[in-house]
Amino acid sequence: MIKSHMAFLDILFPVNLGPLTYRCPDGLSERAEPGMVVSAQLRNKVKRGIIMGRALSTPTGEVKDILAVHGDIPFMSTKMITLLKWMAEYYLSEQGLILKNMLPREAFTKIKKKKTKIRQTTAQPLSPVNINDRAVSRVLDTVKKGTYATFLLHAPSFAYEYSFLIRVLSEVKNIIVLVPEVSLTNDIYPVLNEKFGDRVCLFHSGLSGGERSEAVDRILSGKSDIVVGTRSVIFTPLKQVSFIAVLNEHSSSYKQEDGLRYHGRDVAVMRAYLERTTILLSSICPSFESLYNCRRGKYTLLKPESAPKKPRVKIIDMRHERLLKPYLSRKVIDAAMKYIRENSRVMFVINRRGYSTFLQCAECNYVEECTACNVPLIFHKQDLLVKCHYCGYSIKVPERCSRCRSYNIQFLGAGTERVQEDIEKLAGIKTLRFDSDTSRKRSDVESIIGYAHNKDVKILVGTKILTKRLGMDSGFSMAVLLNTDISLHLPDFRSTEKVYQEIMSIGDKVAASGEIFIQTRMPQNYLFRCIKNYDYHGFFSEELSRRKSLRYPPYTRLLLLRFISRKDMCRDLSDVIRGINKCVEILGPSPSKNKQGKCESKLLLKSSVRGALHAAAKSIIEQYKGSKEVTLKVDVDPISI
Repeated sequence: MIKSHMAFLDILFPVNLGPLTYRCPDGLSERAEPGMVVSAQLRNKVKRGIIMGRALSTPTGEVKDILAVHGDIPFMSTKMITLLKWMAEYYLSEQGLILKNMLPREAFTKIKKKKTKIRQTTAQPLSPVNINDRAVSRVLDTVKKGTYATFLLHAPSFAYEYSFLIRVLSEVKNIIVLVPEVSLTNDIYPVLNEKFGDRVCLFHSGLSGGERSEAVDRILSGKSDIVVGTRSVIFTPLKQVSFIAVLNEHSSSYKQEDGLRYHGRDVAVMRAYLERTTILLSSICPSFESLYNCRRGKYTLLKPESAPKKPRVKIIDMRHERLLKPYLSRKVIDAAMKYIRENSRVMFVINRRGYSTFLQCAECNYVEECTACNVPLIFHKQDLLVKCHYCGYSIKVPERCSRCRSYNIQFLGAGTERVQEDIEKLAGIKTLRFDSDTSRKRSDVESIIGYAHNKDVKILVGTKILTKRLGMDSGFSMAVLLNTDISLHLPDFRSTEKVYQEIMSIGDKVAASGEIFIQTRMPQNYLFRCIKNYDYHGFFSEELSRRKSLRYPPYTRLLLLRFISRKDMCRDLSDVIRGINKCVEILGPSPSKNKQGKCESKLLLKSSVRGALHAAAKSIIEQYKGSKEVTLKVDVDPISI
């Protein structure tokens, strides 16, 4: 509490500003603790904010009073305030923007409370999984000691991850569990709720404001001490945290890709450090950053004591196979029909929605493109439109080439619509398609998921969104990846790592006695050799040597700056970066047009010295601070460039 007469306090509001100093009247000083929610005037309006602490110096001039202190206990602990300050420094952001991301809107507004709905999903018993008891004991011993430690569990399956978590949760209190997708809570919550009752609380963006408000009350009151949710659940206001778990820790969904671009996994590790508690990162394909931290001794690697059986992986060389379609081999269809005759289920995954990949003129070879984004337009047969998958621009299918005016336009490539149509003709049975076109609304997703678990549906066709939404027990005997090479050719140094992780995620939905078929024209690539042998650590070592020679993470740090303006910024930026520290490598500026048609210039900063990287970024940011002509977006540790 603030005891001194006429105390001055720093108040932080959930806006893009730093702390502001206010006077605390004597009548409120008994309740004015750091972390408490208060009301005060900001820009001629009464707003709610958080007490950060006593002002370091007595302000001069007119100082406004705090108008009210809300609640009986602090909404944020001093450790969470420290985490907020760290995030502001690390992600080069104002503290108020961090606060806006950390606390739910319900902390600052009056919301009619509504009891969180207990999902009616039937709790599915976990399939028997042989867990490494020694590894569980190591985690529990560290939890009981109350010391900071980070463990990385390289699990053979998501069922193993989940079973390991249940074993730990059975003996621990005050727990935060992060999952990468809201849909995964549909698997996890019913089982946890059945086992631990009201101790379990859901917290994610899929809940209504009233449900989130009710959840916050349950957490603050101590009624719920196991909090499950997506990225932002790491900010849950548990008074005391004994254990944090991050499932599927490799998932890119933990990285926020708009606004404040923080990484939920990395913030979770920092919160565990500040809380002096244990954190478990787990994945069937751990991120390279986490594996590298194990090599350096910062994390402790945990693995099963024995390797369980997994589905066989078959690499299909499309250069020499008999093809039924340019994208589909006879061997794959024959295998699929064999499983279907045995009353088993098959999934086909192709990372391209729509009917045809693009429209190309047979006379001049011109590919029809979006005028704003300069990317190929994709044909959607269902709508008879060609669409841009970046900005959503769409037009009727052109009759003539935009360049040479020829009528000889061809539909090339294949998307999910065309794959579905062709497979139905070849197999002679109806299929179910699952992509962003068929699941635009939440009700669509729930309906398709219901059909997907219907054993009468023998073939599913979809993009990788399919495997993110399917549950643990999906009942597939075969999976086919049709266009893996496209993902390998993306201009991303992490492309092979992401492909490996995607394939393993798909494979995790296939029975151990089943098969995974991968079609490729690059069978000699070391990626496929490692996947076939389930040799992720061999793949990790091979990939690390490549990244070291190119000076990419985890050997260096990256920081991406994007400048958005009505004019081309490249010449100005070239002048700005001339004086930057030589130990920071700068790639760019590279110009492009964004979806709104504005000029966008990127600078990618690389350095093995974090301090030098941040200092260089700050010096550039400072020159455009407050500019009305330039919008600057900062992405520390970007996962897409």
